[in-house]
Amino acid sequence: MKYLIDYKSISNIGGRPVNEDSVGEHISNELSCFILCDGLGGHGMGDKASQLVRDVFNSCFNSMTNPKKELGEAFIAGQHLLTAEQEKLRVSSKMKTTASALVLDKKKAYIGFVGDSRVYVFGEKGILKRTLDHSVPQMLALAKDIDDKDIRNHPDRSSLLKVMGTNWDESAYEILKPMPLRKCKGFLLCSDGFWELIEDEEMFEDLISSSSAEEWLEKMNSKVQKRGKDLGSKMDNNSAIAVMIDRSK
Repeated sequence: MKYLIDYKSISNIGGRPVNEDSVGEHISNELSCFILCDGLGGHGMGDKASQLVRDVFNSCFNSMTNPKKELGEAFIAGQHLLTAEQEKLRVSSKMKTTASALVLDKKKAYIGFVGDSRVYVFGEKGILKRTLDHSVPQMLALAKDIDDKDIRNHPDRSSLLKVMGTNWDESAYEILKPMPLRKCKGFLLCSDGFWELIEDEEMFEDLISSSSAEEWLEKMNSKVQKRGKDLGSKMDNNSAIAVMIDRSK
């Protein structure tokens, strides 16, 4: 069975003066690769951090042949270049970013992440998997101190425990177990400014009612932008990459 990959990305500035999100993709005959980064606001150089890491990933994607091994190496390469750039500019710990990556080969999906930009995996009946945020409210949810649905509005939702650009005593990123493409209907990579304004169930409902990745993303983005209007200048940058899997024999 062959899998046809359809995708669409979007990146909105929201109500902020600078868009610190960056998205990228690299498509070849063998691999379909996607990266989404969200630079940390309040540090002044989040946009540069996310762009730098995005570009590192795109470079790694260009020569990638073994995603199971090389996806982790892309996170390490991005971290090394980001910390080197901070040393060069003498701006220690001011260039920080999240990173979420998805690589598809002809049979499996490979997912890696650090921070709170999410990757959702959808099957025919709902969510199969989503990455767990490296954040304070996510830890509270895992400890059963709050419900998972309360992460979106938690006062500490922007308090991240792991990101790129800080000193790593050990690898901060996580790589999920590869997932068979035959089980997957779609994938969504998105920054917190996007997923905070749309429920997981709505993402899936929009997926199953759409015939293309562009239509799926348009439906979700319409909800995000409508709800974000009420936030005014507090509306965060919001970005997403929608990927749909079409099975053909």
